[in-house]
Amino acid sequence: MATNPIEFIQQTRAEIAKVVWPNRREVALTTLMVLLLAGLAAVFFSLVDLVIRSGLTGLLGLFGH
Repeated sequence: MATNPIEFIQQTRAEIAKVVWPNRREVALTTLMVLLLAGLAAVFFSLVDLVIRSGLTGLLGLFGH
């Protein structure tokens, strides 16, 4: 069932009108949370990398000489 272009535009505008847009405070808080969690993830994975690298270096040192 094909919709003509005018109906499509009307339906699209009706759907867009249903969207609840965030206010400035919500955007700021969400952005802050994303940046904070990204920083925490970076620190976590850096520490995991450091532990694995140290472990492998120590393990390979046992077999090296």
